Amino acid sequence: MQVHKYDVIIVGAGGAGMRAAIEAGQNVRTAVLTKLYPTRSHTGAAQGGMCAALANVEEDNWEWHTFDTVKGGDYLVDQDAAEIMAKEAIDAVIDLEKMGLPFNRTPEGRIDQRRFGGHTRDHGKAPVRRSCYAADRTGHMILQTLYQNCVKHNVEFYNEYYVLDLLTVEEDATREDGTPYKQKRIAGVVSYDLATGELHVFQAKSVILATGGAGKVFKTTSNAHTLTGDGMGIAFRRGIPLEDMEFFQFHPTGLAGLGILLSEAARGEGAILRNSEGERFMERYAPTIKDLAPRDIVARSMANEVREGRGCGPNKDYVLLDLTHLEPAHIDAKLPDITEFARTYLGVEPYTEPVPVFPTAHYAMGGVPTNVSTEVLQDNDTIIPGLFAAGEVACVSVHGSNRLGTNSLLDINVFGKRAGVAAAAYAQRADFVDLPENPEAGTIALLEHVRISDGGEKVAAIRKELQDTMDANMQVFRTAESIDKVLADIASFEERYSRITVQDKGKRFNLDLLEAVELGFLLELAKVMTVAALHRQESRGGHYREDFPERDDENFMKHSMAYKDAEVTADSSQEHIAGIRLGTKPVVVTRYQPMVRKY
Repeated sequence: MQVHKYDVIIVGAGGAGMRAAIEAGQNVRTAVLTKLYPTRSHTGAAQGGMCAALANVEEDNWEWHTFDTVKGGDYLVDQDAAEIMAKEAIDAVIDLEKMGLPFNRTPEGRIDQRRFGGHTRDHGKAPVRRSCYAADRTGHMILQTLYQNCVKHNVEFYNEYYVLDLLTVEEDATREDGTPYKQKRIAGVVSYDLATGELHVFQAKSVILATGGAGKVFKTTSNAHTLTGDGMGIAFRRGIPLEDMEFFQFHPTGLAGLGILLSEAARGEGAILRNSEGERFMERYAPTIKDLAPRDIVARSMANEVREGRGCGPNKDYVLLDLTHLEPAHIDAKLPDITEFARTYLGVEPYTEPVPVFPTAHYAMGGVPTNVSTEVLQDNDTIIPGLFAAGEVACVSVHGSNRLGTNSLLDINVFGKRAGVAAAAYAQRADFVDLPENPEAGTIALLEHVRISDGGEKVAAIRKELQDTMDANMQVFRTAESIDKVLADIASFEERYSRITVQDKGKRFNLDLLEAVELGFLLELAKVMTVAALHRQESRGGHYREDFPERDDENFMKHSMAYKDAEVTADSSQEHIAGIRLGTKPVVVTRYQPMVRKY
C-alpha cells in the first residue's frame, strides 16, 4: 500500500470533476482520481447544449430561467440553488468560451442558442432559445476543453484509479441548541490501481465527489457501463444520507430497444413525435409547447400512447421521431451525431424515415445531499468538514423531481466551479485529519471477499436480472405492487451476491473483480431508489405512482432522505424499510409558490 498526500482530492474526471480541478489546481496541490481516462467520462455523451439566459437570439433573463427550473422540477427544487445556477449560468458559458470551446455562432458572431424542453420566456408563455451548443456534441466539446485546461494548469491525474472507500473520522461535537452529536470529518480516500491491483491511500484536507450517476441499475439506459453509482455508494456505506433517490429521469427519445440517446436538440430544431396514426400527439398533452414539454411529461405521454395501443412497429412498443420535414443540410449542420446513430444502430435514414424512439433511463435527480456551497451534509443541517460533491452524484437540489434538458451541463460547470473554489479555500485554512488505523482494511476485506467467494453465482446474471426487474417495475409508471416486486427481487439478488464467483483471481486489470464490486453498489442503490419510491405516495416529476396519480403538496412537498441505519428513532416521522431509515428535509421556497404545472 502507498500513501499520498494532497490538499484536494477530486474523485471523478467528468465535467464537474475537471471544472473543480481547474479552480482548485491553481491554488492548492490537487489530484484527480478517475476509473477512466478523463476524456472517456460520460459528460462526453451529452449532446444538446448548456443553457444560459444570454439573450443572444431573443429576449431572455435569468429569472425566467429560474422559474422554468423550479416549475420543471415540479416545485421540489430548492429555489435558492436554482437562482444561483441561473444567475451564474451566463458567466459559466463565457468561462468556457474563453477556455476555447467552439460554440456554434450566429451570423453576427455571437454564441448561437436554440430551444429546449421546458425553457420558456415570460414565465411560461412561449418557448425561448436558451441552449448554447456545439452542434450535437456539446458535452464532448466541454470535456475536451476542460481537460485541455487542466493540463494547462498542471493538474495531476491518477487515471484508472478506482476509489472504493471514503476515510472519515468521528469527533464529539455540540449543536447550537446544546445537544451533543458525532461530527464526521474527511481524512481521504482509498483507491485501487487497475494496472497493478495495488491499493493507494490518498490523505487530503478536502475531497470532492464528482463520480456521476447510476443509470446501470436499469436495462434500457443512455448511461455508459461505468455509471454504477460508486460515489453515492461509498458515501452511503459511510453513513452519509442520499436525497431524493426515487426521482430518476427517463429521457423521451432513446433509440427504441437500445436506449442510445437521441438528443432533445432534435425536437429543439423542429422534430416531431408521432404515434401509429401519424398524429402529433403531444398537442393533446402539452398544447402550448407540445414536443418541448419537460421530459417527465413527454416520457409519460409516449409510454401512454403505447399502452393505449397507438404504438408503432410490429409489437407496437415505440413511437416515432419525425425529422423528414427538415432540410437535410439543416440536419447535417445541427444534428450530425444523432442522425448517424439512427443509421448505424437502427438502419433508419432520418432524411426520409421517422426514427423509432422510446424513453430511456437517463439521469438521477437525487444523490449525495449538499448545500449551495457544495458541502456534503451528514444530516439536514450539519456539514461534513472537508467533503464536497458536484454534478450528478450530488443533490443540491437544482433539479427537484425532474431535470430540464441542458441544466445538467450547466450544473456541472456552475457547481463544479463552486466545489473547486470551496475545497481549495477549506484546504488553505484546515489541517490534515489523521488517517484512521489501517485505513485500507475495509477495502481489502471487500476485495478479498469478492475474490475468494466461490458460490457459483455469476455477476452478469444477477446484474441482468436486476436491470430487467427495474425496467419492468420501476420505470416510467410505478405502483406499490411493482415496487414491492423489485424489493423482493433485490433481497433475492443480495443473497445470491453473497455467493458470487469471479473467474479472474489476478490483480492486473481485473475487470471481472471490479464488475463484481460495481454490482454491489448497483444493488444497494437500486434498493434505496425503490424504498424511497414506495415511501413517496404521490406522483411528482419523474416519479409517477399509478396508485397515487396526484401530486400531494400537503404530505410530500419535502425531500426524502435515506440513511443506511436501521436504528429505530423516537421520531415518528421516520420510517424503516428493508434496513433503510427514511427521513425528510424541507424544500427551500423563495419566490415561486407551488402551482399546477400546465404547458
